Amino acid sequence: MQHDAIVVGGGFAGLAAATYLARGRRGVCVLDTGKPRNRFAATSHGFLGRDGSNPRHILVDARAQLLAYPTAELIDAAASAARIIDDGFAVTLATGEEMTARKLILAFGLHDTLPDMPGLQERWGETVLHCPYCHGVEFSDQPLGVLYRMPMSVHQASLIAEWGPTTLYLNGADLAEDDTTMLAQRGVTIEPAAVARLIGEGTSLAEIELAGGRRRAIAALYLAPESSFSSPLAKQLGVVVEDGPLGQVIRTDGDKMTSVPGVYAAGDIARMPHSVSWAVADGVTAGVSAHRALVFG
Repeated sequence: MQHDAIVVGGGFAGLAAATYLARGRRGVCVLDTGKPRNRFAATSHGFLGRDGSNPRHILVDARAQLLAYPTAELIDAAASAARIIDDGFAVTLATGEEMTARKLILAFGLHDTLPDMPGLQERWGETVLHCPYCHGVEFSDQPLGVLYRMPMSVHQASLIAEWGPTTLYLNGADLAEDDTTMLAQRGVTIEPAAVARLIGEGTSLAEIELAGGRRRAIAALYLAPESSFSSPLAKQLGVVVEDGPLGQVIRTDGDKMTSVPGVYAAGDIARMPHSVSWAVADGVTAGVSAHRALVFG
């Protein structure tokens, strides 16, 4: 089945890209697994006009609005493989069906792997968080924590101190003297002990228990997860991938084109930092760029 463009990923970046292609009256097909990265969060913040909305509700609306265009199609299926062919690309679905398109937009998102710590997984997206801009004001002036996972965690703790009294839980790691000095200047408390578990009713967070049984009050714990691509397509296509502070990032130019002509990438897989607003903006850029390449290429 031939399309002008195939978008792999039906999250915020993918749907934004597809919407602009559809508005350009081009045939676009979105392939979606229905597992957006922020599916664990009940609310999304900072997205203009939808602040505090459930991210799944935003996506449901966006899907319906996309499908109102006669040239748009959405298939609930994973893309298992992609390859370069004459005049475009071939994408194989998990069902075995093959589709072709002149342009390909990668927007499949990231998969987060969390530390193995009792009480952490079930609170992810609610009181165990990544981004203070997305989930910070809601915990203003309450005791906050950052779990050390990498050198970037020091920067994260110094930033989160803007929202409330912050403790960096080293969980047995060591800090450089310069980092200790900088955190002290920001008013961040340093707790060297290993973390045993998180405590609280339901998905709320009330205390953090340290090795030996000592407990400290806490309302929200921030951490940088270990992130990886949720699809093998980038590797299969041979696009250039760079190492970022939180994981791999697909290299793109100002048009969101990758190192492979005709392949674009948008959203968390192709930028740092991450948010719904940035994902939508990058998706718009990729969609418009792909459309103009179809017109003038």
